[in-house]
Amino acid sequence: MNNRNIILVVLLTLILSFNLQAKNQLRVVGSSTIFPFSSLVAEELGATTTFPTPIIESTGSGGGIKLFCKSNNINTPSIVNVSRHMLIKEFKQCQSNGVTDITEVMIGFDGIAFAQSKENKVFDLTKKQLLFAVAAEVPSSDGKSLIKNPYKFWNEIDSSLPKREIIIYGPPTSSGTRDAFEDMVMLSLTDKLDVYKSSGYKKYNRVRQDGIYIPSGENDNLIVQKLTKNRKAFGIFGYSFLVENEDRIIAAKIDGIDPTIETISDREYPISRSLFFYIKNSHSKLIPSMDKYISLFLSEDIMGEDSVLTDIGLIHLPDELRNMVQNCVIERVKLTLKDIVREK
Repeated sequence: MNNRNIILVVLLTLILSFNLQAKNQLRVVGSSTIFPFSSLVAEELGATTTFPTPIIESTGSGGGIKLFCKSNNINTPSIVNVSRHMLIKEFKQCQSNGVTDITEVMIGFDGIAFAQSKENKVFDLTKKQLLFAVAAEVPSSDGKSLIKNPYKFWNEIDSSLPKREIIIYGPPTSSGTRDAFEDMVMLSLTDKLDVYKSSGYKKYNRVRQDGIYIPSGENDNLIVQKLTKNRKAFGIFGYSFLVENEDRIIAAKIDGIDPTIETISDREYPISRSLFFYIKNSHSKLIPSMDKYISLFLSEDIMGEDSVLTDIGLIHLPDELRNMVQNCVIERVKLTLKDIVREK
């Protein structure tokens, strides 16, 4: 065999080896909020076992679920991180594409922070004032109709707020944080305001598009950087990014409550939520590292009280609930449409 043929054989061997490793490498997509937690677990798996380090992608919850639900093919993601419950339409999309054996895994709690530069004074506002800052339409002065949102300064919403320009960097429509924000701030409040119903809306979650709310991608660290450069601005992101950048940013109080571990875990903070990942059980036997990654993630050292993930902002589950989640995963309890409807 001449040198040229030897080189070709070596190259083909390397390519085949690379493709085999890629197929055996766990791929996780989804929420930017969960991305730091998932990345840490992936790095720990790569450092402490012989398995290849999983590929973790920050695609947003909605974007991640689209990839996850595309098919059962080994080239699709095995796990999707989601910073809210899977939606009914997403579950049905999975089912129609043959992704029918899914297990839901709750990993912890999170609060959605409304934060600003630490150089600013403490900011305290209500959920209703926050709604009127981001909604595309707001009640008229007599409260009888909806008008295009005219508010450019906070004191125009309420005279008790400072005269400060409204600038909000927030998550895009593909984000679970955006979905959760719309659900807990917009849908929950507009459902109680008759003017939205009398204007023909069964549900209202339209965010203004006049340049005041600025969708800022799936990288929450970029929002943090923008807040340090623009003191007028606020940013919307998960609690962990507040913890990681507490030397640079502070959260506004919502209804007089600061986002803390205690206020979020007991749901006293008004914009609190649960975090999840979803497992494609059909991949369990095809991806050797998958079960190990999941068991590592759910271990006491990783996500229990005073664990490595709580150090970077994950609010841990109570022991009893975490044990229930672990048992659910061990038994690979299958997610059903009834589960999702009940959670809604």
